[in-house]
Amino acid sequence: MIVDAKSVRILGIPFFTGTVQQAVDRMLDGGLLVVPAAPALKDVQTEAAYREAMLGADLVIPDSAYMVLVWRLLRPRTRLHRVSGLKYLRELLPRVEIRYPGSTMWIMAGEKSAQRNLAWLKQEGIEVPPSHVYLAPIYGNTGGALEDKSLLARIQELRPEHIIVTIGGGTQERLGLYLRQSLPYMPGIHCIGAAIAFLSGDQVSIPEWADRFYLGWLLRTLDEPYRYGPRYLGAIDLLPLMFRYRSQLPPLSPSTQG
Repeated sequence: MIVDAKSVRILGIPFFTGTVQQAVDRMLDGGLLVVPAAPALKDVQTEAAYREAMLGADLVIPDSAYMVLVWRLLRPRTRLHRVSGLKYLRELLPRVEIRYPGSTMWIMAGEKSAQRNLAWLKQEGIEVPPSHVYLAPIYGNTGGALEDKSLLARIQELRPEHIIVTIGGGTQERLGLYLRQSLPYMPGIHCIGAAIAFLSGDQVSIPEWADRFYLGWLLRTLDEPYRYGPRYLGAIDLLPLMFRYRSQLPPLSPSTQG
């Protein structure tokens, strides 16, 4: 894990406080980047594998507007600015290291998502060979550690310099840690979740102004209220957790330690 002067600990996790350009520069050298959203971050006390992924990442960027606002309330003098996964992806994609064919493997959430995302990438001048597209299976939401030997074998054969993971929060972090710990070399593993879907049309579009003013969650909820409404309401549980533990890592719930 990268811990330096450009980080602030929240719930024991060092969140990067530099610029998005600095975050991308650092990750081009390899390592695991995670972008935890509030609905998943609240589980850092109860989900052991997710917690391990947060602590095992090389860079954690503060994507959650809710978390950032609560932290500013708790520590008004602490420098912490939100860097969304969408903003990170917008900065990452123009980099030449990502763009040339065969340099990057894309892990997609399914066939439909892959088709839309790949079509959009092609429009942006990024050609992705079929060998470098992996359709993730349903890993399950049990919260335990996961593995994917088929994916691991594909990466070991192709040895891409970068891996971009576009599956759901709470799962992608565990997958990213599995790859980081299992691969014999260290690519950049960018767990950016749904960020590309906001650009490709696979999910509701989130323009830059909405992302800047912390309104992405609202647009997603208005577009699919039954899907995202309960998810974001559940994120309220992060508030008492932050008020109680602040910079400290919460003790792991006894029910998950075994």
